[in-house]
Amino acid sequence: MKRFSASVNPEGSLEVLSQLEVKTLLDTSARGVYRVFRSCALAVLNTGSTTDDAREIFETYRDFGVNLQQHNKGVHLRLENAPADAFVDGKMIQGIREHLFAVLRDIVYTHNEIHGNAALDLERSDHITSAVFHILRNARVLKSGEEPNLVVCWGGHSISREEYDYSKEVGYQLGLRGLDVCTGCGAGAMKGPMKGATIGHAKQRITSGRYVGLTEPGIIASEAPNPIVNELVILPDIEKRLEAFVRIGHGVVIFPGGVGTTEELLYLLGILLHTDNADHPFPLILTGPAASAGYFEAFDRYVQSTLGEAAQRLYEIVIDDPGEVARHMREAMETVRAFRCDGKDAFYFNWQLRIDEAFQRPFIPTHDAMAALSLTRDQPVHRLAADLRRAFSGIVAGNVKEDGLRAVEEKGPFQIHAEPDLVAATDDLLQGFVAQRRMKLKGEYTPCYRLVS
Repeated sequence: MKRFSASVNPEGSLEVLSQLEVKTLLDTSARGVYRVFRSCALAVLNTGSTTDDAREIFETYRDFGVNLQQHNKGVHLRLENAPADAFVDGKMIQGIREHLFAVLRDIVYTHNEIHGNAALDLERSDHITSAVFHILRNARVLKSGEEPNLVVCWGGHSISREEYDYSKEVGYQLGLRGLDVCTGCGAGAMKGPMKGATIGHAKQRITSGRYVGLTEPGIIASEAPNPIVNELVILPDIEKRLEAFVRIGHGVVIFPGGVGTTEELLYLLGILLHTDNADHPFPLILTGPAASAGYFEAFDRYVQSTLGEAAQRLYEIVIDDPGEVARHMREAMETVRAFRCDGKDAFYFNWQLRIDEAFQRPFIPTHDAMAALSLTRDQPVHRLAADLRRAFSGIVAGNVKEDGLRAVEEKGPFQIHAEPDLVAATDDLLQGFVAQRRMKLKGEYTPCYRLVS
């Protein structure tokens, strides 16, 4: 792997830092802010990587270093042994440069103004939502005065070429209708809609198209930001990342994916199943090419088997019709607009949506935490969705996240306990993902979990 060393100045994201902020970032202790910043910076510089194994990336570039230097005109970064593909003729690619300083902006802000803010109690639901709002506002993602038009696209990073091309066509149709796109910012179904939307926007001479990417430190290495993202935000954990999606998005399109996509669907369904959100319009479409029809049939069966028919009524499945997906979303924007106006709610942040704290509290997928999940039906259905979401979040960690990979390597697969019918339904879905190679970008898949009834 070629390496490159260079000094890089910021542009627009974060030009100045206090002496205390610099000192904090230069603290290279094992769990300090520097470790998080270095990992996220390397992920951004490694855009285009063909691996989703975080440890492989960090091992390949174990000699990578990033040093913050304070000068009289501001700050700049000194990069040592960085991935050479981030540079052209000795100069860093502009989009990667912007992403790099977005990382610095969000890591510093979250450390100082969220975790370091005594006025924020991150055990309280309303304070967690406020924290998400503040991070997004600081990143200048919240645009007042704009009509509802942001479509969140979820789907896997490990998908077939046909599925990728289909996601691109959906993005194209969205772009033709003036809709912007927000994704998890990685490859596959996160990149396709953005790429298609750029062409749709260009044909309509829309020069202000938005391609918002939301990520978090634990996943960014395995899902590095794709080069189309022009607004990147790093949330501190997966729960705040998911909340950011549903707070700023006006509708969701889900393409084929694996456990991460299932986690996202369970998160949204669990929120919408809460009685307080019964009348809340939130357009949700599951879609893919004709070859993926069986995938969505299995997805639909899983929802019916676990959460029931009420959950199935919350989404529509559209097969092999990108234009219909885009038309549905364009029309649904008017319903969303009317609802927000009636409730005197902002277009840029969905304050009215009730998100139960079960979906907000960070879940750290240790072996004990995974074994303690309550995958039973003797609880409200939205709470079951919350624990199912946690189970899939743990499998994501065991598949691609550095800490999860290490935990499984040291202690063996996570044990997930559930009622027999829930075990059967979940096993059927996961075995389908394995057979379709939706668990990893490359290599044979070794399960990081074991289902126990």
